[in-house]
Amino acid sequence: MALHTAIQWTESTWNPVTGCTKISPGCMNCYAERMALRLQAANNTSYLNGFELTLHERMLNVPLKWNRPQKIFVNSMSDLFHVQVTGQFIQKVFNVMTTADWHQFQILTKRSERLLQMDSELPWKSNMWMGVSVEDNAHKYRIDDLRNTHAKIKFLSIEPLLGPLSNLDLSGIDWVIVGGESGPRSRPIEASWIINIKNECIKQNVPFFFKQWGGINKKKTGRILEGRTWDEMPLSNSMIPSLL
Repeated sequence: MALHTAIQWTESTWNPVTGCTKISPGCMNCYAERMALRLQAANNTSYLNGFELTLHERMLNVPLKWNRPQKIFVNSMSDLFHVQVTGQFIQKVFNVMTTADWHQFQILTKRSERLLQMDSELPWKSNMWMGVSVEDNAHKYRIDDLRNTHAKIKFLSIEPLLGPLSNLDLSGIDWVIVGGESGPRSRPIEASWIINIKNECIKQNVPFFFKQWGGINKKKTGRILEGRTWDEMPLSNSMIPSLL
């Protein structure tokens, strides 16, 4: 059964890996950790270990059972390139994505160094969107790591945005998502930070998606920026209509 999600830029989630560890400021108030602990308390069988990193072999073939083509966020509750995820298991995930070519798979990591290290070993296909999280200037190096991979579609998740991003070079990037942090300990975001990124996307001809202002009540703050919603998406090769 597809795990439908409220994440605006995808349709379903697929979690062959759950759990993670914190590596940068963007991880401080991790939503996945809060959710995993709630699911553990509810005796959900996938979260018996809480937020400890866990590989779920039984979940590997789930997308093959979903006949309707959809955008699938891979490991919304973990990071596929975590050091505790074996290279063999990562290959298995990529093999499923290769076989289930009617879906679009969206992978997101903060561990761009390992992504780049494994790049040449991975079977990149046009239905695989590879992204990195970038929360502040100190972690813009992840963009360069992503840029140097052979992923067909490359995107940035600038969420939670914790400060202004200066000199943002979007060459080789196909999509940018921006969002403020949400939850009880959310850190503030400033409109100028978002608008500067949006303007760079327009200038550099990169689709821009504004996910949320965030805050304690993200539904109340909404996602309107400069009087409108921004829901631009990349156009993957498999989405381009045939001219024949």
